[in-house]
Amino acid sequence: MAVSNPSPKDRPRVAVLVGPTAVGKTQVALNLARPLKAEIVNADSLQVYRELNIGTAKPSFKERALVPHHLVDVADPPAAYDAARYCREGRAVLAGLHRRGVPPLIVGGTGLYIKALLYGLFDDGSPPGGVRHRLRQELTSLGLSGLYQRLKYLDPAAAGRLNPQDTYRILRALEVMEATGRPLSALQAAHRFQDCPYQILKLGLTLPREELYRRIGQRVDAMLAAGWLEEARGLLSRYPPDLKPLKALGYRHLIAFLKGRWTWEDAITLLKRDTRRYAKRQLTWFRADPEIKWFDPSQIEEMRHCLEGFLGMEE
Repeated sequence: MAVSNPSPKDRPRVAVLVGPTAVGKTQVALNLARPLKAEIVNADSLQVYRELNIGTAKPSFKERALVPHHLVDVADPPAAYDAARYCREGRAVLAGLHRRGVPPLIVGGTGLYIKALLYGLFDDGSPPGGVRHRLRQELTSLGLSGLYQRLKYLDPAAAGRLNPQDTYRILRALEVMEATGRPLSALQAAHRFQDCPYQILKLGLTLPREELYRRIGQRVDAMLAAGWLEEARGLLSRYPPDLKPLKALGYRHLIAFLKGRWTWEDAITLLKRDTRRYAKRQLTWFRADPEIKWFDPSQIEEMRHCLEGFLGMEE
């Protein structure tokens, strides 16, 4: 996926808005994009899927009518969608926007997708024959927690960035180690995602922890009131529960309730707890990037001024 990079001053400009879940990225992005006549490129790994609307906090049709959005509703739930596909499709979107002279604003909280889009991906090897099958057998015999504990021992840096419930990425990290003989985190560090054909401005949204956690609780309640359980029930009637999007944060909690494994009170308590933990992991990922300029979501004018300077729009 390597490309020949032009000199830095000739690279097209790309702005990025990141932050943890529930911090207010959607509204801030709309407030920034409209006066700049920018278009938004989604960088949320679940908003790419059709039918997952309420539980992904997907921008409404009204919001998408205010500012064009890209890479929203581009895949059906059973479709394979990963960072490589996102990088490929996202770079095509960016190329189209630049040809039209439209500033792109990448918005989302999926750090790996954003890194892949901006800097490219590295070759993490193909697992030796039988490795994937054996790991699947071990998943059955040891359970996901057993494999996660193995990953924590072998590659604590990679494990620390993953949700302990993320079966796909835990297995993939273990596969990479067997294919290359090196930890995934070491491969990422060595590569450093240096395939960067863009000039980049990164803005980050942050709030005091107590305020962010309060917003998380309020948003979960609002999403449930908007019909999130009914959305999950409908998805479960059409797709198997082990489908990758249905194992995502929130959906797996509601499905556990619908399947009778958890009470309603337990499902919601764990959903809110795990959402707080997810926000903490997001912040850990983004705070490791020294290029991000951090703002409170209320600092719209300051962020707009920063973007105008970057895009050469200042009078």
